[in-house]
Amino acid sequence: QVQLVESGGGLVQAGASLRLSCAASGTIFSIGAMAWYRQAPGKQRMLVASITGGGSTNYTSSVKGRFTISRDDTKNTVYLQMNNLKPEDTARYYCSGAVLTIFSGWGTYWGQGTQVTVSS
Repeated sequence: QVQLVESGGGLVQAGASLRLSCAASGTIFSIGAMAWYRQAPGKQRMLVASITGGGSTNYTSSVKGRFTISRDDTKNTVYLQMNNLKPEDTARYYCSGAVLTIFSGWGTYWGQGTQVTVSS
Protein backbone atom coordinates (compact mmCIF):
# COMPACT_ATOMS: atom_id res chain seq x y z
CA GLN A 1 0.00 0.00 0.00
CA VAL A 2 1.28 3.44 -0.97
CA GLN A 3 -0.13 6.77 0.02
CA LEU A 4 0.76 10.23 -1.23
CA VAL A 5 -0.38 12.86 1.24
CA GLU A 6 -0.30 16.53 0.35
CA SER A 7 -0.21 19.32 2.90
CA GLY A 8 0.51 23.01 3.11
CA GLY A 9 -2.42 24.51 1.27
CA GLY A 10 -4.47 27.37 2.58
CA LEU A 11 -6.05 30.74 2.01
CA VAL A 12 -3.60 33.55 1.32
CA GLN A 13 -3.58 37.00 -0.21
CA ALA A 14 -2.07 37.76 -3.57
CA GLY A 15 1.69 38.09 -3.35
CA ALA A 16 2.04 35.64 -0.49
CA SER A 17 3.94 32.35 -0.47
CA LEU A 18 3.04 28.79 0.37
CA ARG A 19 5.03 25.58 0.43
CA LEU A 20 3.22 22.39 -0.43
CA SER A 21 4.54 19.03 0.67
CA CYS A 22 3.79 15.59 -0.69
CA ALA A 23 4.90 12.72 1.49
CA ALA A 24 4.91 9.17 0.20
CA SER A 25 4.38 6.43 2.73
CA GLY A 26 3.95 2.70 2.72
CA THR A 27 6.08 -0.18 1.61
CA ILE A 28 8.28 2.07 -0.48
CA PHE A 29 11.69 1.32 -1.86
CA SER A 30 12.16 4.63 -3.65
CA ILE A 31 10.31 7.36 -5.53
CA GLY A 32 10.93 8.26 -9.14
CA ALA A 33 9.70 11.15 -11.25
CA MET A 34 7.15 13.22 -9.39
CA ALA A 35 4.86 16.08 -10.33
CA TRP A 36 2.38 18.61 -9.07
CA TYR A 37 -0.89 19.17 -10.87
CA ARG A 38 -3.71 21.57 -10.18
CA GLN A 39 -7.37 21.70 -10.99
CA ALA A 40 -9.50 24.80 -10.75
CA PRO A 41 -13.31 24.56 -10.59
CA GLY A 42 -14.74 23.80 -14.00
CA LYS A 43 -11.34 23.27 -15.55
CA GLN A 44 -9.24 20.28 -16.46
CA ARG A 45 -6.41 19.11 -14.26
CA MET A 46 -3.14 20.49 -15.56
CA LEU A 47 0.52 19.83 -14.95
CA VAL A 48 2.21 22.56 -12.93
CA ALA A 49 5.71 21.23 -12.32
CA SER A 50 7.65 18.00 -12.52
CA ILE A 51 10.95 16.67 -11.26
CA THR A 52 12.85 13.60 -12.38
CA GLY A 53 14.63 11.19 -10.11
CA GLY A 54 17.84 12.96 -11.04
CA GLY A 55 16.45 16.36 -10.08
CA SER A 56 15.70 17.86 -13.51
CA THR A 57 12.69 20.12 -13.38
CA ASN A 58 10.05 21.48 -15.71
CA TYR A 59 7.34 24.06 -15.18
CA THR A 60 4.28 25.25 -16.96
CA SER A 61 4.91 28.72 -18.33
CA SER A 62 2.48 30.50 -16.01
CA VAL A 63 4.44 29.54 -12.89
CA LYS A 64 8.01 29.79 -14.15
CA GLY A 65 10.05 32.04 -11.93
CA ARG A 66 7.48 31.87 -9.13
CA PHE A 67 7.22 28.16 -8.26
CA THR A 68 10.02 25.75 -7.40
CA ILE A 69 9.67 21.99 -7.21
CA SER A 70 12.17 20.03 -5.14
CA ARG A 71 12.56 16.65 -3.54
CA ASP A 72 14.07 15.04 -0.47
CA ASP A 73 14.53 11.38 -1.22
CA THR A 74 15.60 10.66 2.35
CA LYS A 75 12.07 11.60 3.37
CA ASN A 76 10.26 10.37 0.23
CA THR A 77 8.86 13.88 0.00
CA VAL A 78 8.37 16.35 -2.83
CA TYR A 79 7.81 20.06 -2.30
CA LEU A 80 6.33 22.91 -4.27
CA GLN A 81 7.45 26.34 -3.14
CA MET A 82 4.99 28.90 -4.47
CA ASN A 83 5.95 32.55 -4.33
CA ASN A 84 4.14 35.66 -5.47
CA LEU A 85 0.86 33.81 -5.60
CA LYS A 86 -1.86 35.16 -7.86
CA PRO A 87 -5.64 34.68 -7.77
CA GLU A 88 -5.35 32.57 -10.92
CA ASP A 89 -3.25 30.07 -8.93
CA THR A 90 -6.37 29.18 -6.96
CA ALA A 91 -6.99 25.46 -7.40
CA ARG A 92 -6.75 22.10 -5.76
CA TYR A 93 -3.17 20.89 -6.02
CA TYR A 94 -2.40 17.22 -6.47
CA CYS A 95 0.81 15.30 -6.16
CA SER A 96 1.48 12.37 -8.44
CA GLY A 97 4.39 10.22 -9.34
CA ALA A 98 6.18 6.96 -9.74
CA VAL A 99 6.82 4.93 -6.65
CA LEU A 100 8.81 1.73 -6.42
CA THR A 101 7.23 -0.51 -3.84
CA ILE A 102 8.88 -3.42 -2.17
CA PHE A 103 6.27 -5.94 -3.24
CA SER A 104 4.64 -4.55 -6.40
CA GLY A 105 7.36 -2.82 -8.39
CA TRP A 106 6.82 0.57 -10.02
CA GLY A 107 3.41 2.17 -9.99
CA THR A 108 1.87 5.61 -10.48
CA TYR A 109 0.06 7.08 -7.53
CA TRP A 110 -2.00 10.18 -6.79
CA GLY A 111 -2.68 12.09 -3.62
CA GLN A 112 -6.04 13.48 -2.53
CA GLY A 113 -4.99 17.06 -3.07
CA THR A 114 -4.69 20.21 -1.01
CA GLN A 115 -6.65 23.40 -1.63
CA VAL A 116 -4.89 26.66 -2.41
CA THR A 117 -7.00 29.79 -2.50
CA VAL A 118 -5.48 33.16 -3.35
CA SER A 119 -7.53 36.27 -2.72
CA SER A 120 -6.99 39.52 -4.56
